[in-house]
Amino acid sequence: MSRIGKIPIPLGKATVEIGKANFVTVKGAKGELSLQVDPEMILSLEDGTLAVSRPTEQKRHRTMHGLYRALLQNLVTGVNDGFAKELELIGVGYKAIVNNGVLELGLGYSHPIFFLPPPGITVTAGQERGQNTIVRIEGSDKQLVGQIAAKLRGLRKPEPYKGKGVRYRGEEVRRKAGKTASR
Repeated sequence: MSRIGKIPIPLGKATVEIGKANFVTVKGAKGELSLQVDPEMILSLEDGTLAVSRPTEQKRHRTMHGLYRALLQNLVTGVNDGFAKELELIGVGYKAIVNNGVLELGLGYSHPIFFLPPPGITVTAGQERGQNTIVRIEGSDKQLVGQIAAKLRGLRKPEPYKGKGVRYRGEEVRRKAGKTASR
């Protein structure tokens, strides 16, 4: 049996509704998320926990068991606590400003880059004296938060010689040696 799949999901303050054809809606303090679970999977809601079980031991059911349990756990965690990713802008003149909910990035190009986050996602930017600029992405949908962070990082990936660019906070970039003198 799946070790992840058999663990029940504690709901905390979230409320869960299981509709027909296993359409799950989770509501909490941070919003509302929904997921279409495979109709063959068995969902049970009891005593403030949500459990996922599989009908048979077929390979297809075994693979979906842990997957849907993890996805449902992410929904519950998202509406209760939310998810956040932090990006670090490293480079001379690299900056980030949030005006009226629109993120304006200066990443060394000849033009500024404007990014409007989708609904449900909040973006903040700040810099402490002597530190690099930090962009924080917050939301209840783990997949969407990660996708937006990856998209912003892709605007100027960290380069291996000086390490300049946009990177996740705490990410280590492998550095290469530059040219050596010929003599």
